[in-house]
Amino acid sequence: MLDKFKSSAARRLASQTDSIMVIGLGRFGLAVARSLVRLGHEVLAVDARLAVVEAVAQELPNVVQADCTDADTLRQLDAHSFSHVVVAIGQGLEASVLTVLNLSQMGIADIWVKAATAQHARIVERLGAHHVIFPEADMGERVAHLVTGKMIDFIEFLDGFAIAKTRAPAEMHGKPLSESRIRQSKLVTVVGIKRLNQNFIYAQPETVVEADDLLVVAGATTDVERFAGMT
Repeated sequence: MLDKFKSSAARRLASQTDSIMVIGLGRFGLAVARSLVRLGHEVLAVDARLAVVEAVAQELPNVVQADCTDADTLRQLDAHSFSHVVVAIGQGLEASVLTVLNLSQMGIADIWVKAATAQHARIVERLGAHHVIFPEADMGERVAHLVTGKMIDFIEFLDGFAIAKTRAPAEMHGKPLSESRIRQSKLVTVVGIKRLNQNFIYAQPETVVEADDLLVVAGATTDVERFAGMT
């Protein structure tokens, strides 16, 4: 059971606008919690392991030891009042599933879950998870696109749409975008251009592409991949 101090601190955080609870402080959960804190969000980090909580207590402003497979514990943490909850429990499918079930029954509006397998994902989705993440698979896909050097960065969305940063192909050098007609010929849209030591340039028809430009392009994943292969 949580002591009164921890319960009151949790209620204070939950009352903040856009508050976030992160459950499970393995590598993924800790990285999420750290990033959210750095971005200025109110975060309550939770883990069932005392040693883990003690290890991160100096860097995370609000961290508690609690077993979130227990519904009463989640109620003491005022979990139902948090705007978002991230379930990043990495050890044991059962703990993740029970936690998601508890959160769903509490009516949490936005539940994010780290899944290890497709079966895990299907289970938590049926229990009420709103977003399922496969960190290892997603990172593997991203690295596969970057490793050849054709892309400098790559993000793919669930509906087969992607955004990438890639070098400008030679056929575009010295030409305005209106003349290159990349949208018509390659089926991708140039969103913007980044040049060394210059601010980001939002693409216009009259924007001239230079040899060392990095292009931010968007389109269907296959079209973006094909365009990046031109460089």
